[in-house]
Amino acid sequence: MAYATAMDIFRRSRSFTKEERYSLTSQIRRSSRSVAANIAEGYRKRQYPAMFSSKLADADAEATETGVWLDFARDCGYLAPEGHRQFTKAYDEIGRMLHVMIADPEKFAPRGSANAAKPPNRSGL
Repeated sequence: MAYATAMDIFRRSRSFTKEERYSLTSQIRRSSRSVAANIAEGYRKRQYPAMFSSKLADADAEATETGVWLDFARDCGYLAPEGHRQFTKAYDEIGRMLHVMIADPEKFAPRGSANAAKPPNRSGL
């Protein structure tokens, strides 16, 4: 979802004015792509819950930054209010998914990893 949303932002940002090429256009593309990239990096490190959570927190921060750039795009007249609502809704959903993963990183550890969630030891040992 993060990758698809970043691609949608890329397509929509093609219509931004050329004077915004090195500022708003560049920033919104970079931050939106960073959401997907940080999720991918975190997923690769999921056997280490703290590292996994850290990368997902970075992804969430980039999603929040993207939201600010989307606000600028709307307020500068480059993005219609409906497009802004669609992107905001997508990033809200991405944020909710990230928070679920951050709250329980062991759930996403690869099977058989030393840090994977294990059933409780009922023998008291």
